[in-house]
Amino acid sequence: MAHRAIAAAALAAGLLAGSPAFGAQPTAAERKMIAAVDADSARNVRFLEQLVLVNSGTMNLKGVEQVGRLMRPGFEALGFQVRWVPMAHTGRAGHLIAMHKGSGRGKRILLIGHLDTVFEPDSPFQGWKRTGDIVEGPGVSDMKGGNVIILAALRAMQAAGTLKAADITVVLTGDEENPGSPLSEARADLIAAGRASDVALDFETLARRGGQDMGSIARRSSTSWTIRTSAKSGHSSGVCKPGVGCGAIYELSRILEAFRQELPEPNLTYNVGLVLGGSSATLNAVDTGGQATGKPNVIASDALARGDIRTLSPEQESRVRARMQAIVDRHLDLTDASLAFSDDGYPPMAPTEGNRALLARLNSVNVTLGLAEMPAGDPANRGAGDISFVAFIDGLVGLGMAGEGSHAPGETADLTSLDWQAKRAALLISRLAREPR
Repeated sequence: MAHRAIAAAALAAGLLAGSPAFGAQPTAAERKMIAAVDADSARNVRFLEQLVLVNSGTMNLKGVEQVGRLMRPGFEALGFQVRWVPMAHTGRAGHLIAMHKGSGRGKRILLIGHLDTVFEPDSPFQGWKRTGDIVEGPGVSDMKGGNVIILAALRAMQAAGTLKAADITVVLTGDEENPGSPLSEARADLIAAGRASDVALDFETLARRGGQDMGSIARRSSTSWTIRTSAKSGHSSGVCKPGVGCGAIYELSRILEAFRQELPEPNLTYNVGLVLGGSSATLNAVDTGGQATGKPNVIASDALARGDIRTLSPEQESRVRARMQAIVDRHLDLTDASLAFSDDGYPPMAPTEGNRALLARLNSVNVTLGLAEMPAGDPANRGAGDISFVAFIDGLVGLGMAGEGSHAPGETADLTSLDWQAKRAALLISRLAREPR
């Protein structure tokens, strides 16, 4: 790992110094890729509309499968071996995996996307609306636009002859927005693809800040937790007196306030999303609420809270978990408390030197295309995502379309970003595929 980091840092420095292999002028093949994307522009928009008009909320299993069927012919036409991996045993539709065998000499590249959206069939936000270069629809930027860009970039590579020697695996998961269980099985195919690859490129939404395109070299984790407290009950006239204690709700409140006071550090967030307490407190089966019983004059005997933490590295995750446990262990008298972390959380993707080197490569592509440099963005502005499961290899996030309002009615995408992102991806993948492993 140390050797890889040193080599990546040296390569990044070479690129920034103007390595001849990554010069400003496009090669003949790169000019062909640029022209191919331009020629395909209208086709790409039509295909995006076709995808958006299919509802593929995660739990709409037939809809997710239909989007997979729409994507499949595009890969097969480019010589990819395509398979559908059913995920009924995890409660989800499945994944589409496409593999292209190249020369075996260059970097092996993993392209990551997802077929599902957060908008289920009962959502009032459906359909497609275009106003100039802005299109509105469920999942248009998160991330059906990114799926279109993957195919557009690969078609451009084929037109220029750079696809033939490239070793590429594409994994489009069907449950990124609401993963199946157990997560270890739901992400087994993606992790296996990562272990057989050298570089991962994620085609979720392009990050922008003040109109400037940003490079994303990191994503934070997402891990949910549950605190349960219990205490001796009794008449409220004795609350907090010796031999009686303050009850379960006071103990839970102590813990949550200690989190607020003692946990803060850079790149960490800790949210409390649900609290229940009283004489009884029970979560519902789908973890979206629950039921509590109690009376004003009865000391609470049960309480619980649900929330999440988001961290930037495995080391930070471990450190924060330990601090949370220490806070929980400091019980009030006559109370008990437990802390449990979910086993279905998304891991972090740390901002490694290898990831920074990849962003340097992308910025060399930007020079060739006459586009502005993309500085590294704040990982706190990105949610958790599938690329984090393969963070053991170098990766970049945000090669999809620019957009606004992801996960909310009125989600939009900027069509002008579709062509530029396809060109960026085609040139970047082609250059990476020429690098020796």
